[in-house]
Amino acid sequence: MLAQMIPAPLVLTLDRKKRGQPQRATRAEEQYGRSLRMLARQVGELIKAFPAGDPQALPTIEDMLRRYAEALTPWALGVAQRMLSDANARDLANWRVLTAEMKTELRREILEAPTGERMKELLGQQVTLIKSLPLDAAQRVHELTIRGLEDGTRAKEIAAEIMRSGEVAENRAMLIARTEVARTSSVLTQSRAEHAGSTGYIWRTARDGDVRPSHKAMNGRFVRWGEPPTIDNLRGHAGCLPNCRCYAEPVIPD
Repeated sequence: MLAQMIPAPLVLTLDRKKRGQPQRATRAEEQYGRSLRMLARQVGELIKAFPAGDPQALPTIEDMLRRYAEALTPWALGVAQRMLSDANARDLANWRVLTAEMKTELRREILEAPTGERMKELLGQQVTLIKSLPLDAAQRVHELTIRGLEDGTRAKEIAAEIMRSGEVAENRAMLIARTEVARTSSVLTQSRAEHAGSTGYIWRTARDGDVRPSHKAMNGRFVRWGEPPTIDNLRGHAGCLPNCRCYAEPVIPD
């Protein structure tokens, strides 16, 4: 059945059933998550330094968080570069194992694929996401403060929500770490596979009880690199969707 889903020119699939699932980039995720959590906690402390729900303090808070986001640029670059470097090293290690039995020329072509442009794009995206943590917190404080003014009966409840801004930012930081490390690995896998002539991959799940039904339904399907599927109203390849632990099993031309 699987062979029927693979276009005729693509005759060689990297069989991870025999060789095991690709190594998850746990080190990169842990380090990235630790850095982003630290930032989120700092954002929370900055907000707590002001009276929650005070409209007079709102312009100062917003201006401070905007300036803080801009000042983060050098730090964000360093954090993002470390994550990308770790994810790239792990992707290369996976490919070295998966291409061990390939022809020398094809193996070299995959392992030496130019990924510079993709890495540059990923770096810019990560810096933007990191800097979005204080910016999103500023927007959240703004909206909650306005809501408190409009609904005085819930002022105390809304003020408590403002004081939770650090916790909310930390939760988002962890989502970014989980999603972006996996997405980076998927993008690098795609870049190297396409360089070798691959037009698509087999969608594979983590094959455990935590796999979402919509992702489980994708398991074993052939997906073209240029046609990412839409799942749960989100469009993206395996490993590129929020909290997605699936991975792409590239199909390589013989």
